[in-house]
Amino acid sequence: MIITCYRDQAVASELLQLPAATYNLAFTLLSRSNTGNLIIPIRAMQYLAILDAEELVFLDGERKCWIDIAWRHFHPQARVALDEPVAYEAVYYQANAKNLMPRLQAELPRALNALASKSRIEGAAQVLKFPAP
Repeated sequence: MIITCYRDQAVASELLQLPAATYNLAFTLLSRSNTGNLIIPIRAMQYLAILDAEELVFLDGERKCWIDIAWRHFHPQARVALDEPVAYEAVYYQANAKNLMPRLQAELPRALNALASKSRIEGAAQVLKFPAP
């Protein structure tokens, strides 16, 4: 499937933190994708989220191919442990987009969990052996 997305001029941006569980699940699902991107339907809001290696963009069902919000510049390397939140920049392309953030932050983990429950892991498992210190 090919989806072409457009952006208006950015209206505002802010630095935020994404909970570790949400970040870890999103990028785990992305790593399993053979297309290099992950399409996440957020049915409760009629939004579509598209994740690639650089950013997560949100498309409104009414505006179709126009990006309302982009989460980008993730900094997972800045955290000390995998359970720490990940800093990122939220960029808003609509005047009222900032008002959607609390709901997006609540609905995205639900949508990711729904997507994870539907996906199957292909291939055999491997056990990695690490040398004792």
